[in-house]
Amino acid sequence: MRIVADAVKVTVPATSANLGPGFDALGLALDWHDELTVYALGNSDVTVDIDGEGADEVPRDASHLVAATIRRALDHVGASQTGLRLVARNTIPHGRGLGSSAAAVVAGLFAARGFISDPEALSDDVILNLATQIEGHPDNAAPAILGGATTAWMTAHDQPCAAQLRLHADLQPTVIVPTTRLSTHRARGVLPPAVAHANAAFNVGRSALLVHAMAENPDLLFDATEDKLHQEFRSGVMPRSWELIRALRRRGLAAVVSGAGPTVLVLHTKNATHVVSDHITEALEEITEGHSDQWLVRSPHIDYTGARVERITP
Repeated sequence: MRIVADAVKVTVPATSANLGPGFDALGLALDWHDELTVYALGNSDVTVDIDGEGADEVPRDASHLVAATIRRALDHVGASQTGLRLVARNTIPHGRGLGSSAAAVVAGLFAARGFISDPEALSDDVILNLATQIEGHPDNAAPAILGGATTAWMTAHDQPCAAQLRLHADLQPTVIVPTTRLSTHRARGVLPPAVAHANAAFNVGRSALLVHAMAENPDLLFDATEDKLHQEFRSGVMPRSWELIRALRRRGLAAVVSGAGPTVLVLHTKNATHVVSDHITEALEEITEGHSDQWLVRSPHIDYTGARVERITP
């Protein structure tokens, strides 16, 4: 496999996983993106320039997640390694449950696809498989790759698969992002090793209802986003987020933890955005005692495209 491009540009969306009951399965791509330009160099150097989220925190050498992922993808297809210069504009918040690490991994895999002579060697299926190997589960990677809403699963042979879900034209997400962070490792660490059969059955029913509600009947979103598998177990490591979810649900909003948290996701209809905004303001005032400015409220559109890569002239 040959590298045939000198530079590529990648755009990858933020994602929200779980959506309440769909633990490790359901995900949604948001119109909130990281952008990355990658240059192939004639030497072995790797440099990283970052503007925005993580600029002062992530490594600037070959250990950077995007750079390491590009090299892994090139190895996978048998392409020669090359030096890299990465120029990133990051807007997806880190450590907030919006899929920033999955976005970095998918960005690296799409960058490698853009560089090689046969892009189909890194098809969506291959990229999902590699991303799952790196991430550990496909719930964020799937919507980042495919766009829209997705359901992801592992086959009997431990191969990740994903399918896009049909969405109602009026469906609208709103995210409420705190300044505090929470690692996925810590959020998963508080989950019990086993759950009651009744709770598992409850979530199976709610997950099926959520797929229907998002596609056909958003009036059912409140009931469809109930969960008994993971959210309350995580309340101790994100108490303010859990308090906010309870305050929002008391007001009739379909509020859930976004991914591993601590961001809160509300699913609603576009024509209810103003009412939802008012309820969010009330709930934040209730739980923050005048410090609601520590939360960012944003209503991005759904990203129906997923990650994109294009070859560019440096």
